Amino acid sequence: MKSTAISVSDLTKVYGDRPALSHANFEVPMGTVCGFVGPNGSGKTTTIRMLLGLIAPTGGTGTVLGHNISHPEKYLPQVGAMIEGPAFYPALSGRENLNVLASLGGFPTSRVQGLLDQVGLGDRGGGKFKTYSLGMKQRLGIAAALLPQPKLLVLDEPTNGLDPSGIQEVRNLIKDLASDGTTVFVSSHLLSELEMISEYLVMLRLGKVIFSGRTQDLLAAQQPLLVAKPEYAVDLGKLFEIAKSSGHQVSLVDGALHIVSDPEWAPSLNRLAFEAGVTLASLAPVFPTLEETFFEMTGE
Repeated sequence: MKSTAISVSDLTKVYGDRPALSHANFEVPMGTVCGFVGPNGSGKTTTIRMLLGLIAPTGGTGTVLGHNISHPEKYLPQVGAMIEGPAFYPALSGRENLNVLASLGGFPTSRVQGLLDQVGLGDRGGGKFKTYSLGMKQRLGIAAALLPQPKLLVLDEPTNGLDPSGIQEVRNLIKDLASDGTTVFVSSHLLSELEMISEYLVMLRLGKVIFSGRTQDLLAAQQPLLVAKPEYAVDLGKLFEIAKSSGHQVSLVDGALHIVSDPEWAPSLNRLAFEAGVTLASLAPVFPTLEETFFEMTGE
């Protein structure tokens, strides 16, 4: 059994004299949720299109489910994808739309009701697509992508434009698919969502991969902070000097000190503050979020 769903080596796409993707290298392990992130114009959609055989690379190589991307016909039957939003017949019901797609793709229509149930539309399959909320439309799009019973599901911005309720619905669906063994490669600008569901990450900036690996490894490598706030604002300067003289980087943010330090230094800071006559109103470790890490790494 192959251990990687996607593997690319020096994958490159150049339009004229502009590289949309330059010498990308990354792997996506089988059976995982992998977040694909980067600012607009960083090469995410270009990469996805090459992986799906929609455009040819300028250079480099890649494999999907063990097959070279130069022969997409060998792996696409095992790949489901939803890119740039789902497109359906407005006047047909969700069930009818899936039946049409199943017939065109040579898939058994007997699977349609099960897919509607799987994406939480089991009791709304008879409603016309044009009456669906945006979240329902996105879930129907995912149901369509699941028609081939894919080993790999590629989703491009599946939560784009959704309200918090719709976002949660799609998030739960992705988690359920991964727990059933489907590899999910998901592009999104909602980094807080990816942090909750993605075991792996691929991060792009200006067409280059700047990180590829486990999400927890990326976050663990970032510098943690101690956020300290004295009981009295007049003591901020004294507390600042205590932290700085102990060799730590310090900044003042909204009436509290942000000290670059491991959480283990918190008891020492508390003791030093007490000895200097400073009473702390609060002292807590804060670990960088994926969004903060992303902004720091991409310079956005």
